Amino acid sequence: MSIISDFDHKPDSVIASQQQENQLIQSEKISLSGMHCAACVQLIEFRVRQLPGINLFKINTATHKAEVVWQSEKNNIKNIISAIIHLGYGALPATQSPGEFEKKESKLALWRLFIAGFAMMQIMMYAFPAYLVPVPQVDGDLTPDLDKLLKIASMLIAVPVVGFSALPFFKAAWRDLRNRHIGMDVPVSLGILLTFFASVWATFRGGVVYYDSAIMFVFLLLSARLIESKVQQKTTTALRVLTQLVPVSAQKLISYPQSREVLTLDASALHIDDLVLVAPGDHIPADGIVLEGHSECDEALMTGESRPVLKTVGDNVIAGAINTNGTLIIKALKVGMETHLSSLIEMMETAATEKPPIVLLADKHASRFLSIILLIALLTGIFWTFFEPDRALWIAISVIVVTCPCALSLATPGVMSAAIGLLAKNGVLIKNGKAIQTMAEATHFVFDKTGTLTVGKLRVAQQLLQRDVPQAESIAFLLASGSGHPAARAIADALAAQNENTSEMQVTNMHEVAGGGIEALIDNRSYRLGSIDFALGLASTSGLKDPQFFEIPTAMREATVSVLADEDGVMMVFALADTLRVDAIETVKKLQARHKKILLLSGDRDEVVQAVARDCGIDDARANLSPADKFNIVQSLQAEGAIVVMVGDGMNDGPALSLANVAVAMGQGAPISQTRSDVLLMSNRLSDLDFGFVVANKAFRLIRENLIWAIAYNLFAIPAAVIGWLEPWHAALGMSLSSLIVVLNALRLYLLPQPEYAVTEVLI
Repeated sequence: MSIISDFDHKPDSVIASQQQENQLIQSEKISLSGMHCAACVQLIEFRVRQLPGINLFKINTATHKAEVVWQSEKNNIKNIISAIIHLGYGALPATQSPGEFEKKESKLALWRLFIAGFAMMQIMMYAFPAYLVPVPQVDGDLTPDLDKLLKIASMLIAVPVVGFSALPFFKAAWRDLRNRHIGMDVPVSLGILLTFFASVWATFRGGVVYYDSAIMFVFLLLSARLIESKVQQKTTTALRVLTQLVPVSAQKLISYPQSREVLTLDASALHIDDLVLVAPGDHIPADGIVLEGHSECDEALMTGESRPVLKTVGDNVIAGAINTNGTLIIKALKVGMETHLSSLIEMMETAATEKPPIVLLADKHASRFLSIILLIALLTGIFWTFFEPDRALWIAISVIVVTCPCALSLATPGVMSAAIGLLAKNGVLIKNGKAIQTMAEATHFVFDKTGTLTVGKLRVAQQLLQRDVPQAESIAFLLASGSGHPAARAIADALAAQNENTSEMQVTNMHEVAGGGIEALIDNRSYRLGSIDFALGLASTSGLKDPQFFEIPTAMREATVSVLADEDGVMMVFALADTLRVDAIETVKKLQARHKKILLLSGDRDEVVQAVARDCGIDDARANLSPADKFNIVQSLQAEGAIVVMVGDGMNDGPALSLANVAVAMGQGAPISQTRSDVLLMSNRLSDLDFGFVVANKAFRLIRENLIWAIAYNLFAIPAAVIGWLEPWHAALGMSLSSLIVVLNALRLYLLPQPEYAVTEVLI
């Protein structure tokens, strides 16, 4: 069989120009360190995007990695990393291991926390008498000399805390000021320094000191950041585990099948069509197909499938899966960054970067909020100098310290990463982070039928030769082989055995029509395979003769029917049998119990669609729909105020998926449906869709709780500090606890019960 494509050819000059342009565009991932709030992210992104030749720079706040795309003729990765380091942050290519650097920084952070904690315990012994007994003017238990001695002792204990433990805050604040940017560390540093030096002044000139407040502030803030770091590691567990699964090495077969001599090389050095030997216990280094062997593969972290999947000759395998027992020989079909695993990592990182709309406002104005707080603190200090000059400075410091803008944006990446990681472990891949909020607010769930509510693994239950045409089966086989639609695959499988030799037939102009079927010229004659209307349309437009009248046989009325036709009418009829997914009915019922409106939209015939709708308990089912019809229905629902989640797997679902508020594609679906989706059900379990809704709803609720708490805290704390109700140590405690509360609140997502599966359906 020879297949001739009729694609438009571009001029060689255009192709050469595009190839040259692609060579000039380079991309890299960079690991970052030293970021603590949204203002840090804003600063780095703003500065790097100003560099010449930068096409894209985007920071993933969950993984502390950045994706950068630049023009090689205008810039290079060394300059980009140098620019980030010049800002005061750590940066290095993501391919390089930061192991020793991270260990050193982690050890230093623990020492800073230990010194601050030890000093806080010691200084309380000296501060305690001053809180209980006022300094006497004539006589009393605490004499002026003893009071001054305790203050000097407190000052000496505070020096290593301010000079060592708090040093990261000062460096970061100086970096921000040097770049004309207000970050979270600016008010933090001001609060620490003003409290310390004002206390030093009061130590020798008389007055109240707050060394204990300064040390407590440093200790609580260091503790909060340490906990935030641990929470961040927990919430990005799934992503980090996936990253670790990227195969390091591969056993390439050199002269197979003559011998099994292997060459060990880096997995990234494999090429398409290379033959690879995968021993038991090894990671599969590339997406490919099994040529020899029999084994089981653990694909749990990529698909959510909890049990090993049987693999034999002809089966597909995916990079990162673990070969559990037998030896396999595979042919590499996708390598390097093109593999299924690399796509998963890329999409998860992208999703973790994107934030729900409700959060964007808080992040956008983080720096502006800090500037306003500093202005309020200044005005507050000036105001109090006219009434109680002795308290003016301390009240101004309390205003600076008590505010917590990081709570407005700090915990959101934690919730998002936790949700994305939790769903990924259960076979649900979030490609667009905004889908979390939208899915939580969804009002309508729209389902396709074939491959979505049904398994999509159709089989030919009955075939009927309508006209005695030579080689009709061979023609049907050639057309079906050119499509990935479940119906076409079923027909091709059914006809494969008796139509192995079709090489003498010439196939040209083959193309697929969404919602219709396949059309091609075979030996210079037009044929169509697909829906009845589509196939008979060839006869009605030929102008040669009237289309043959066709009526579906009674035995095929409730089956999916595909027909083969030429310009003279129907040649063959295929009745295709399909079965509901085992969890389809339960999933629909759960969504209905959550007061969601369910619709079934299908291009199949009405009898078939109504039968599926009846089994699933769906009241609104519409049949005989073209891709444009599905698009228009979704559009009309949105015009009425509906928030639509569209679930589909076929090429004809592409337009509706692109329009839906949240597009959900099945893992075994057509590539076009997957590329236009926001959520990918890699497990192919519909029950995971309901679990995804539960997680999205919980995550969005946690985000709202965090924002409400942060806003309410600031609305109460700032006025309380302005009117003098809060001492500096109160402010330090409140600010640190505010951050910790929203961060720890994100961990409540892990309290959700995990789904259990009695029957597993994974079709990779």
